[in-house]
Amino acid sequence: MEAVAMLGAAVPTALLAAPTDGRKSANSSSRIRLHRRSLAALNPASHLFLNSSPKSTKPRGNHARTHIFLPHLVASMVTGEQVEETYIMIKPDGVQRGLVGEIISRFEKKGFKLTGLKLFQCPQELAEVHYEELKSKSFFPKLIGYITSGPVVCMAWEGVGVVASARKLIGSTNPLDAAPGTIRGDFAVQTGRNVVHGSDSPENGKREIGLWFKEGEVIQWTPAIAPWLKE
Repeated sequence: MEAVAMLGAAVPTALLAAPTDGRKSANSSSRIRLHRRSLAALNPASHLFLNSSPKSTKPRGNHARTHIFLPHLVASMVTGEQVEETYIMIKPDGVQRGLVGEIISRFEKKGFKLTGLKLFQCPQELAEVHYEELKSKSFFPKLIGYITSGPVVCMAWEGVGVVASARKLIGSTNPLDAAPGTIRGDFAVQTGRNVVHGSDSPENGKREIGLWFKEGEVIQWTPAIAPWLKE
């Protein structure tokens, strides 16, 4: 009080002698206001689970924000569906008989994605590496002669369960055992002329694609029909 009087300040007595309860009330009010500001900084309805973002007063211009619908993202991660790759080859007899379009259409109609495609004259060295597991078989020389006798169509296909499904589309190795509706069941009568090859495992699918395609020949892309094939 003496210091105030010496400075000549006209300070109301009520302010200088504020009661203790008043100070507690002011501090409490300050804490409440701070708490409210902290809560206001949090979005009360998180837009991570919304298809559209909450309204904002700030101008957005021409830039639109892309949102991921998290429940669908999480569901796709826990379904256990594994995208595979498989190598499909239309052999020289299939090419010579004009079956290329028919065979490709069966995989397309099934819903698999074509990532690599080319007409190719297979050299003997590549044929021997591709069929190396059959090297001890008596028919190996004839098989190499057959696969190098004319152009083949090399294809890389991708999809969930594509390896096993492609084998079903192709049919049994012996066309006479292949079910009607399969490629071999419809278009072949002899094992030595069974029109098409398909990888027998996901591991071999990757190996064979790497064997028959050079870097840059397999393309990753998103088909426009993808949302209509899978949830």
